[in-house]
Amino acid sequence: MASSTPIPDQKRVGMVSLGCPKALVDSERILTKLRADGYAMSPDYEGADVVLVNTCGFLDSAKEESLEAIGEAISENGRVIVTGCMGDEAELIRARFPQVLAITGAHQYEDVVEAVHEAAPPSQGPFIDLVPQPSDEMVKLTPRHYSYLKISEGCNHSCAFCIIPDLRGKLVSRRVDAVLREAEKLVAAGTKELLVISQDTSAYGVDTRHEERMWHGHPVRAHMTDLARELGQLKTPQGEQPWVRLHYVYPYPHVDAVIPLMAEGLITPYLDIPFQHASSKVLKAMKRPANEAKVLERLKSWREICPDIAIRSSFVAGFPGETEEDFRHLLEWLEEAQLDRVGAFRFEPVEGAAANALPDPVPEEVKEERYARIMEVTERISAAKLAAKVGRTLPVIIDEVGEPDEDGDIGATGRSQADAPEIDGAVYLRNVPETLKPGDFVSVIIEDADVHDLFGVIA
Repeated sequence: MASSTPIPDQKRVGMVSLGCPKALVDSERILTKLRADGYAMSPDYEGADVVLVNTCGFLDSAKEESLEAIGEAISENGRVIVTGCMGDEAELIRARFPQVLAITGAHQYEDVVEAVHEAAPPSQGPFIDLVPQPSDEMVKLTPRHYSYLKISEGCNHSCAFCIIPDLRGKLVSRRVDAVLREAEKLVAAGTKELLVISQDTSAYGVDTRHEERMWHGHPVRAHMTDLARELGQLKTPQGEQPWVRLHYVYPYPHVDAVIPLMAEGLITPYLDIPFQHASSKVLKAMKRPANEAKVLERLKSWREICPDIAIRSSFVAGFPGETEEDFRHLLEWLEEAQLDRVGAFRFEPVEGAAANALPDPVPEEVKEERYARIMEVTERISAAKLAAKVGRTLPVIIDEVGEPDEDGDIGATGRSQADAPEIDGAVYLRNVPETLKPGDFVSVIIEDADVHDLFGVIA
């Protein structure tokens, strides 16, 4: 007769993940390790034995959001472990929330897992231990059809407004064969779009002198261009080519070599480049490259090679010392650059950043006014660029399919190759077939456009 010894319940872990996609990948890796150790995931506070809060510390506003999330987790659950970029400010966190169980820093995976083991020891018994844990299967916090692929940690830049190198350290690149192996597994498991991320994607492999590794019988360098070319060779189980989207690309000269790969269709014609400003004086104060004229020449060259390339960037309004002349130069540069997607943020002093000591801070009301002017210019450019796509047929990846309305029509939301998830626009489809599902690639006739989004029907 079978033993009546009860099998203990699995301990459950909840996760609140804040900040950038790089932090989201950290959260996925932590949860993957915990699942391999026998933990289950909880979708809410109530069912969790312990809650992890992965914090962001890039701006003071982000820190405040992180502190609010910690407070909510304590209020709703009470057993909270803090990790991520605010981990370096343990004293601040403990002063406000002394009941926090443990605090660890960014990408300190083993420390987080150890803290969870102490707070909620895994309940594997002698029978559960016989069951192999799926340690090779990544826990994904994104939809099944797209995945972030982090290729390195840290950054070698010393930008005056940024403390990321203090939080995450200097550049540490992953082995290129390890990156490609992860990408291959993700695509085999259903990923249709790979979003390549790091603090500085263009610098990938600099710290390892672009060392070579064997991959499928041939050597591949740890270099952005080589990596992009290999990622462009991947195929889904259905034989489709996944989209490969490059984020956080600094415009080093070797970026030029990636554009032909886009023209050939190997990688998605999209570059996310954090220009931050156009005034050489402001860029120098930011401790960033300051050759805006050459950037304009390169943008023109890139568009000649790959006419459909979409350029996304972000800019700072109101950096210390920024004059009205500097700001007008930025607006003129934006008019000439004709970037496809633009985000902007008002300068915020961040504790520990060198920019805090710079003279001539810009008043808050001036920052607000300049931010509004940037958005006015870039929204006008965006509206014109999207209007020019009306009548074209574009490839679109489906993110969500709706329910039938009272007439039985079904709508769907997708993205073109010019749209990264969460940060760019969308393509809204009408009257789609009921067989359509997230992750499907479809050809869409664009019927209308507004400032940020497109509207159409499947061709």
